[in-house]
Amino acid sequence: MVSELRVDKIHNEGGDNDSGIDLSTNDQIVLKTANTTRLTMNATGQTTIVGEGGSTTTSVQQGLAKHWIHHDDGATVRDSLNNSSLTDHAAGKHTNTFSNNFANIYYCYFGTVGHESYSSCQAAENSTAPTTSAYRYGFPNHSNGTYYDNTYTMMATHGELA
Repeated sequence: MVSELRVDKIHNEGGDNDSGIDLSTNDQIVLKTANTTRLTMNATGQTTIVGEGGSTTTSVQQGLAKHWIHHDDGATVRDSLNNSSLTDHAAGKHTNTFSNNFANIYYCYFGTVGHESYSSCQAAENSTAPTTSAYRYGFPNHSNGTYYDNTYTMMATHGELA
């Protein structure tokens, strides 16, 4: 037997009665605490969360990294999200390929590295234009421009997934 509960609102009856879930607007869920909206999700899955202090909101879909990778010298991926492969082209030059493509090439990627003798926070080596499925990058030494394999290479990518 299938059961169904049909309500417009759920609230805390025993407390101060100012927190709950509002389902009264078509195709939208609103979560409130202390009589203030903290989360809204619409029928398309677009979810907005109120930040700490209540002064800002964050779109969960657009506000989080859609890809990241942590590897050493292009040989060993220590951990990653949405990364299907890592190509090692030469010392300090790599390509990350996504498991799930981005919607366009206008995503933002950035990273940093740590090496025994220096650190860098510049992703350069853009000899190949990014595509929706991958981007090429490298980290040159700031003092001499030479690319090195690095002990710690960390990259993150923000943008809209396809």
